[in-house]
Amino acid sequence: MRGYLRTFVLFVVFTLLLVGIGQIAGAYWGVSPAASLALFLIPALLLNFIMYFLSAKMVLWSTRAKIVGPAEAPRLHRLVERVALKADIPKPQVAIMPSATPNAFATGRNPKHAVVAATSGILDLLDDDELEGVLAHEISHVKNRDVLIMTIAAAFASIISYVGWAMLWNRNRDANPLVAILVWILAPLAAMLIQLAISRSREYGADASGARLLGNPEPLARALKKLERGAQVRPMRQGNPATSSLFIVNPFRGASLAGMFSTHPPTEERVRRLEELRF
Repeated sequence: MRGYLRTFVLFVVFTLLLVGIGQIAGAYWGVSPAASLALFLIPALLLNFIMYFLSAKMVLWSTRAKIVGPAEAPRLHRLVERVALKADIPKPQVAIMPSATPNAFATGRNPKHAVVAATSGILDLLDDDELEGVLAHEISHVKNRDVLIMTIAAAFASIISYVGWAMLWNRNRDANPLVAILVWILAPLAAMLIQLAISRSREYGADASGARLLGNPEPLARALKKLERGAQVRPMRQGNPATSSLFIVNPFRGASLAGMFSTHPPTEERVRRLEELRF
């Protein structure tokens, strides 16, 4: 509940930021705030709506992950099926990403269209209990509709960024250009920080949900420690760093950037919270 409350508060902040920028943009252009936002609301929502429905295919393509059947990956299918049953959702499709970096991710717009992917490296590194803990984390993302939550966050961020760009390049003759420059710089930065905070919040939520699914936080805690070390030794060389928020730990660098600019919470803090959980 604490994670959901924090996400709700962040969306409230997002909304207030959007309304505030609408007020500034409306005054800057000499139109109503509603009119200034409507100009960007429709294309931003349309873009993110399309991305939401195509996200699974795009993610699989960008990571080179391939859907595999039970005959190709019996161990992975068995564990995914077991966790999905505990989560009371349809069994997601299963994919393997050809990478020595130990990691995993989930994608798909809802539980009926979900894909859970694991790298070849994580299959070699983790034992069954640890891998099940990781899969419980990823299936929790699916059950908690985190793809939808992050799509909404991306829509907010897109609208705010579009308004900032428009104010920079389209202004009244009498308007102060410094106002546009400040909005252009600060508004997208603020939107990005809120979006990253939501991403970190959902990681904590998936950790806790995954541990509760299994009734034991220890396997996921052990797995996170191994995955963090694995990312340090073998950071991912392929793929787009923009997809780093999808993975259970950031695969493109040894450790996540600290603080406000990180897509993931510090692994040490995640492990600490898991070890404090009591069922």
